[in-house]
Amino acid sequence: MKIIGIIPARYASTRFPGKPLHIIAGKPLIQHVVERCHGASTLSEVIVATDDERIAEVARKFCRVEMTSADHLSGTDRIAEVASRMDCDGVVNVQGDEPLIAPEVINAVAEALLQSEMTTAASLVNNISDYSDPNVVKVVVSSEGRALYFSRRTVPYVRDFAEESPKKQLEAFPFLKHLGIYGYQCKTLQRLVEYAPSPLEQAEKLEQLRALENGIEISVCQVEYEAIGVDVPEDVQRVEPLLK
Repeated sequence: MKIIGIIPARYASTRFPGKPLHIIAGKPLIQHVVERCHGASTLSEVIVATDDERIAEVARKFCRVEMTSADHLSGTDRIAEVASRMDCDGVVNVQGDEPLIAPEVINAVAEALLQSEMTTAASLVNNISDYSDPNVVKVVVSSEGRALYFSRRTVPYVRDFAEESPKKQLEAFPFLKHLGIYGYQCKTLQRLVEYAPSPLEQAEKLEQLRALENGIEISVCQVEYEAIGVDVPEDVQRVEPLLK
């Protein structure tokens, strides 16, 4: 199975304009992500997908670049355009703002595509600060490892411990937080972007719910990984020492 990694990158971030090109530990942010992807043995190729020539000019120095339409509303739409031009069986969508993404996580998501049409990853919630943070998305999975639901709320509701502290609730149930990486079989990706935004997706502002609402099963790989992304300029100070 030929699987490629695609990193969608845009310049016009509301909270951090020009983020992919910001220098962290001596390299542009996007280069750190590309190098992590190159460490994943499952990927046949790594591509940066962008509509901005400033990003393309820099990224061409260390990987292949595919230019895309400027009209895409999401990274998924952007990678779908690129995938439609590629000779491949599957695609892993790696977020361009995670310079510490572990190659092992990428491999797990890619390998799961051998059995599933769409895949992602999750890890245990270990930090109390993550428990009620709506920016830390929770996922509930079946006994077979399929996603049942994603939410910005803390799910499930553990009734017997509802009056206990978050610490006690974390001890009582293995809550899972979703990691923003996705794998798609190519035919599934093209089908997904044809669907209109779904009611649950619009309510939670979580694009993966569109897949569930339209009957696309998502296999969830449980991994040991603490995601540290770069969302705002202040995050650079947390990430840079780790990269150095």
